Amino acid sequence: MSKMHHHSSHGPLQAPGRRAVLGGAAAVAAGFALAGCGSDGGDDEPKGRKKGEKISLTFWSWVPGIDKPVDLWNSKNPEVQVKVEKVSAVDGAQYAKMHAAIKAGNPPDLGQIEYPVVPSFLIDNGLLDLTKYGVDKYKDKFVGWQWQQSVFGKAVYAVPQASGPMGLFIRQDLFDKWDIEPPTTWDEYEAAAKAIRKKGAWIETFSATNGNRFAGLAWQAGARWFGSEGDTWLVSIDDEPTRKVADYWEALVKQKLIKTIPDRQNAWYKDVQTGAMASWLGASWGDALLVGNAPKTSGKWRVVPMPQWKKGDGAFANWGGSTTAVFAKSKYPQDALKFAIWLNTDPESIKLLIDNGYGTPAAKQGYTTSQLDVHKDFMGGQEYSKVFDAASKGVDTSWRWGPATDTLYQRLGDAFTGALGDGGSFRSVLKKVQGETISDLKEKGLQVKAG
Repeated sequence: MSKMHHHSSHGPLQAPGRRAVLGGAAAVAAGFALAGCGSDGGDDEPKGRKKGEKISLTFWSWVPGIDKPVDLWNSKNPEVQVKVEKVSAVDGAQYAKMHAAIKAGNPPDLGQIEYPVVPSFLIDNGLLDLTKYGVDKYKDKFVGWQWQQSVFGKAVYAVPQASGPMGLFIRQDLFDKWDIEPPTTWDEYEAAAKAIRKKGAWIETFSATNGNRFAGLAWQAGARWFGSEGDTWLVSIDDEPTRKVADYWEALVKQKLIKTIPDRQNAWYKDVQTGAMASWLGASWGDALLVGNAPKTSGKWRVVPMPQWKKGDGAFANWGGSTTAVFAKSKYPQDALKFAIWLNTDPESIKLLIDNGYGTPAAKQGYTTSQLDVHKDFMGGQEYSKVFDAASKGVDTSWRWGPATDTLYQRLGDAFTGALGDGGSFRSVLKKVQGETISDLKEKGLQVKAG
């Protein structure tokens, strides 16, 4: 199955201004978009900075070490100083705070916003369409699918920063000891799970509450959870590719070949530390997670590509990643955009971000993959970032996120937890969450139907 789908455009957009950009490739129903829209005329255009004027931009972020590249920018740009305010990323606290600031009319100039939640900011007209400030001329500096995550219709709402292409972390020492080959297909993964169980360990866990990772698995299989027709959202969580993924993991659970504890919590960390769990389907930022939580396993890990549905397919997926967005109320959009581009493309800035572990850069140039091998010793000397770099290039660009992704993850978590508890089918989970998501979007005043 070919992974690269070309998007069809939906013809010219009818309405002007902010209303229009909410239509098109990932439409937000016009009726709702108009609520909270003031004048769309040019009278509220920001004047921008006068030549020689000194200004200060505010930037809300939780990225570790983000102040280092910002300090570098400030030392080089005395007229445009950026002030970082750290926001909490626990349970979406940063987004609640941003949405509240938008409602109150006093958001920062810039914000760190993850790819899946960009659409939720379009509903309250929170982000600036950067096309009128020339963002398009920077498109070729970024990896295609990462750029596309913030494009709706002809509008571009954020500058991509980094992502989390997925791969399989394995305990090479255990695989060697047990004479198990690293799996290259999902069939081989199941066979490996059986072999590892016979040795008294587990290949992994199916974490019911990790909707983000499950989305990545569906993405790899060719799912399209969200799409649009005109100004109607299409919701297709219960589609064939996702059913295939659900059936696969349900079979592993039913055969007792896989654990069902939540990942990245105490019991899971203990299993990773002791070798009770011999692999982990993670993302490029996972190296730091393993180093920080299982330091005594140093040298024993390797990364191999995500298993394929068909041998040699080269279909990959993403888990995590975020953008630098400019809020609609910024008085200095041109300067804010200039900073966002610099932050995410300047080689010195990228180096500082990499050193602090921010994922796989969205920029095409300005770094080498060897720079990303921050934990090479822990990975037994492997140049492991090459695996993630190749995966990033194979991520299907036509995947789109919809509004209220946080709610969607909650729904998936509750439904999968329920199914594990009462033996319900994973397909029933998809059907349930499909219906709930359609209701959630309708409650936001959006036009929506099953895709």
